Amino acid sequence: MSGTVADLLDRALTGGGGIGAALPDGDTATSVFWLGHGTRLAGGPVTYRNHYVLVRCGRAFGAASVRSGELDPVACQDLSGRPLTELMAPDQPCPVRIAALDARLAAARPFATDPAAERVELPAGTPETRALARDAAVAGLVDVPAGARVALIGVVNPLVAAIRARGAQCLPCDLDLRRTQWGDPVSDSADEVIDAADAAVATGMTLANATFDPIVARCRERGVPLTVYAQTGAAVARAFLGDGVSALSAEPFPFSQFSADPTALYRYRAER
Repeated sequence: MSGTVADLLDRALTGGGGIGAALPDGDTATSVFWLGHGTRLAGGPVTYRNHYVLVRCGRAFGAASVRSGELDPVACQDLSGRPLTELMAPDQPCPVRIAALDARLAAARPFATDPAAERVELPAGTPETRALARDAAVAGLVDVPAGARVALIGVVNPLVAAIRARGAQCLPCDLDLRRTQWGDPVSDSADEVIDAADAAVATGMTLANATFDPIVARCRERGVPLTVYAQTGAAVARAFLGDGVSALSAEPFPFSQFSADPTALYRYRAER
């Protein structure tokens, strides 16, 4: 049982539960970098401005979402070459700790060879084509009947559409957006939408802004099944399968929006 993200970090730092066991390619962060980009899908009114910190360890990349101005890109680069344990230490910013933990967990258990994962190939094509395929794959993990209410914590407009296409009612929540592409009001309270929902979907961004643990706790308390859609923090979210997370769409770096070629995501469902 993972408990909380803080518990998971403690275990990684102390070697508890085998998390700190030796990695096949060593435990050095060979590359640490900051990445920022903007995306506006054709016909959409919203420009998504996303920032990430990335940590590479051997063949694995760990990632965490970063809010604008939260990290100095040059300072991120200067972390390259340090042991993952230094990057996971409590004196590091939360996104750096999450990215380093993500890299460690992904290096120890690669997604591509994980027998528990269902590989889904996203087709080659435009950003719109790939976003629609990706979000349909995520929505396919939300096992609810028509008319059910689904809390979406971290608004992605194509995912709103994918949830509705399954006959469900979407209850959107976001710390930054106030309305969806269609003008629907967006709550800024995760508790509010979870308490009104039959199921919930949260993005991996919640790991880096420290809202993941309260969301998981609220879903556990109410018995609401939680699906995590994770580009960032995918391997961290995987550690909570069966312990607050019911299903996971894991999309490790490089993310689908950075390629026009076929790429993979990995779907998980907790054992029942």
